[in-house]
Amino acid sequence: MALHDLAAGSGRPSVARRAAGRVHLAPLDGLRGLAVAAVLLFHAGHVRGGFLGVDLFFVLSGFLITGLLLGEVGKRGRLDVAAFWGRRARRLLPALVVMGVVTLLLAWGFGPPARLGFALDDAPWAAAQAVNWHFIAEQVGYWNAADSRLFSHLWSIAVEWQFYLVWPLVVACVARGRGRRWGVLAVALTGALASLALMIHFGGLVDTTRAYEGTDTRAFALLLGAAAATAPAREFAARIRRPVAEVLSALLVCGLLVSWAVTDGQKAPGLFQGGMFLHSLAAAVLIALVAAVPHGPTGRVLGSAAPRKLGEISYSLYLWHWPVYLLLPPSVLGFGGWPRTVVLIGVSIVAAVVSKILVEDPVRFRARWAVGRRGLVALVAAAVVATGVWAAVPQPRLGAGTVDLDRLTNP
Repeated sequence: MALHDLAAGSGRPSVARRAAGRVHLAPLDGLRGLAVAAVLLFHAGHVRGGFLGVDLFFVLSGFLITGLLLGEVGKRGRLDVAAFWGRRARRLLPALVVMGVVTLLLAWGFGPPARLGFALDDAPWAAAQAVNWHFIAEQVGYWNAADSRLFSHLWSIAVEWQFYLVWPLVVACVARGRGRRWGVLAVALTGALASLALMIHFGGLVDTTRAYEGTDTRAFALLLGAAAATAPAREFAARIRRPVAEVLSALLVCGLLVSWAVTDGQKAPGLFQGGMFLHSLAAAVLIALVAAVPHGPTGRVLGSAAPRKLGEISYSLYLWHWPVYLLLPPSVLGFGGWPRTVVLIGVSIVAAVVSKILVEDPVRFRARWAVGRRGLVALVAAAVVATGVWAAVPQPRLGAGTVDLDRLTNP
């Protein structure tokens, strides 16, 4: 999702240039850093509402991807959907495959049998980018059973991938002539409202997993981000006086942080009756304002070193943190609480950095081994290895001696 770097000394980029995806906005990396930090702390049991960081990820993805799509349509007059899918595959799949293979091997060598069995069952669905629907169909409750599945966190990657498959086709059909200005905005807002209605409908069930992990029920976050990337939305944000935009941005950042701190999991009142939608709407407004005024105080804080660096590895960090959390329970480390959290996050960051340097960046920036015939050979080899590992790892036999996953996972 990285955009091209803004040339030094070029000053504040125009709204049009930002729309075309030709600049890199450090504050948006910082927002990704905040989002992944919230998720890491949520899964460690410290921030009850940290799961809302995923919504911020969704909104950012919708904004950035739609900006790139509209930029291509504006420049070329058409959209090469196949090329877009190829770029998304290069960006997302190599790191995902490596994480999946390594996780299966580690679970085989060190994990309890039940966890390995679940991982082997879930892996094909994760590879097909449909694991969210697999969990929904199997009634794997996100809030009470996800800590038994090494790939449970990949539901959100699946939602994004499914969005990437459909949304470019919509943009290609709608973004013609005036449609590029108003058609995409209208479709995005209409789709977001329809998605909200579905979440309200399914959010009333006893188990809210269907509402939480369904692509249709979570699409509003991606679509609100998409709406914020359209020309009318960006031009409106650009017309807001800079002091007002700065105050609003600061208030929205504080509001998001407070919401993560006070939201009490799925039991939060109104969460599935519009609360999550309002959170995503606030995130979309914040992103639009920060994109309009990236060099103000709020933008400088968000784009400072710590959140920006964390944001730059957010994808690989998200991929690796959950297997690390489950494979290093208190019973293995010998301690829990904040000391365990520090160790888990440290190990996850190391794994993410290694993944970025050795896997993601070479493929993304087309190293010699990742292009042409070499790239095709590498792709086939990776697919063969991944399939071979999944087929070779034996399905564990579960019996009276099976280890209690809850005892291993929870302090």
